[in-house]
Amino acid sequence: MGRGAKNVEEAFCWEAGWTTIGEGAAVDRDEKRERREVFMTVSGAPIKRKYGPEDVADLDYQRDLGDPGCYPYTRGIHETMYRGRVWTMRQFAGFGTAEQSNERYKYLLEQGQTGLSVAFDMPTIMGYDSDHPRADGEVGKLGVAVDSLADMEILFDGIPLDKVTTSMTINAPAAILLAMYIAVAEKQGVSPRDIGGTIQNDILKEYIAQKSYIFPPRPSLRLITDIFAYCAEHVPRWNTISISGYHIREAGSTAVQELAFTLANGMAYVQAGIDAGLDVDSFAPRLSFFFNAHNDLFEEVAKFRAARRIWARVMRERFGAQNPRSWLLRFHTQTAGCSLTAQQPEVNIIRTTIQALAGVLGGTQSLHTNSMDEAWALPSADAVRIALRTQQVLAEESGVANTIDPLGGSYFVEALTDRMEREAQEYFDRIERLGGVVAAIEAGFQQREIADAAYRYQKRVESGEYTVVGVNKYLIEEELKIPLLRIDPDVQARQIERTRRVRRERDEVEVRRCLRDLEEGARGDANLMPLILAAVKAYATLGEIVDVFRTVFGEYRERAIF
Repeated sequence: MGRGAKNVEEAFCWEAGWTTIGEGAAVDRDEKRERREVFMTVSGAPIKRKYGPEDVADLDYQRDLGDPGCYPYTRGIHETMYRGRVWTMRQFAGFGTAEQSNERYKYLLEQGQTGLSVAFDMPTIMGYDSDHPRADGEVGKLGVAVDSLADMEILFDGIPLDKVTTSMTINAPAAILLAMYIAVAEKQGVSPRDIGGTIQNDILKEYIAQKSYIFPPRPSLRLITDIFAYCAEHVPRWNTISISGYHIREAGSTAVQELAFTLANGMAYVQAGIDAGLDVDSFAPRLSFFFNAHNDLFEEVAKFRAARRIWARVMRERFGAQNPRSWLLRFHTQTAGCSLTAQQPEVNIIRTTIQALAGVLGGTQSLHTNSMDEAWALPSADAVRIALRTQQVLAEESGVANTIDPLGGSYFVEALTDRMEREAQEYFDRIERLGGVVAAIEAGFQQREIADAAYRYQKRVESGEYTVVGVNKYLIEEELKIPLLRIDPDVQARQIERTRRVRRERDEVEVRRCLRDLEEGARGDANLMPLILAAVKAYATLGEIVDVFRTVFGEYRERAIF
């Protein structure tokens, strides 16, 4: 064994560069053998050399973990998790006209996708019809253009809405797009009670990160609580909001900031529903969340586990929810678009695989995998198929879906989960001292925190402290070899013509009556969803309905943050 070692264990330690100290203990003889002085997560949190029982000494299994499907749901919200049913595979898609996007949806369903996720173009997101001057040059570019019910009818033509669930990424005009979806279902002969899906409808994160707001926060919250109340009665299978940390992370936040700001927004929505006179258990079971899955596998898994535990405790202890379904944090995951590189785009497949694995190990209910070409353009059909196949390989070949929370009990993961919960609570306390989420947004608190975090991350990349393969290390001379999706330049003209034809052929008297009723309702306290639905069915356009709200509610102007 050599070197005076007394046994095999000591010999192994010597070969590894350690000196044994007492039974089962070892220290490094040469601290400089490590690759760097400090190891950190992607978010910049320090990581110890090793974790052990002392790092989870206060952990109580029943109080802090619980079995899968049991409070506080740290280990998963369902008793069987993926052993019963794998996550919903939901690729985000939409571009050009409704006809083109409908073709892509049918392609994805044929390839084994199990749920749809609609991307809208920027004019739709901002509440403008395609023929508005501000829409010029943007129609169909970042998603599908939807101006009226006629577009929504084409978008879901031949897709049975009682059998396919749909997620729609829309916020300020969310109530209008939901009304269009309900109207299409009814035209298919499907009751609103039988449709399932999710509307993002998360306006608070728009003020914080993504910036696609239209109206000020308080009337925006009214629209959201109107959706809560309407769907609880008429569309019971619909997830009325997808409280999103994804865009917060894409804006440059750390994992803890994503966790804290997302759940703080969620608490604000619950309080808004209660303040509007709703019973918490009437709407809380249909709240859902949307998180980012970034590169640091263990940090992401810990984030998801901490999120479930925090939410369960808040809903039961702070808001007094009695229905266990109100305690569940159900969430969709999308891999990190901000991690994708234009350099060596094929490497993005590997990044996406690791991120998707984090989502699965963290217990997500549905998953979107980004395509390798998204740093260049909207994904091509080939790229999106590979992204979908990534999920299918994880589900069918990797074995990660065979047992529940396989990382549960890891000293490292449990310690990291605890730390993220503690640090999130510190943010909750700071937001509370500022007067709540809306007051903190108006003061620019979350925006400054995210901007500072983004700056720190970029400095780490530029200094080489954090490696981005193909960007600051392992560079190559290359030409782009993958085919890119190109949007037909005639899309805008075709879309404008359809919208103008809808206006010519509809009952204009009925449209004007519906818009007057909507304005009267907006000035009062009526639930606006039935009025929006009536306007949509009369083929009032998205822009016309939004203009009514602009008149009554005004538009939000962000104060400069330095």
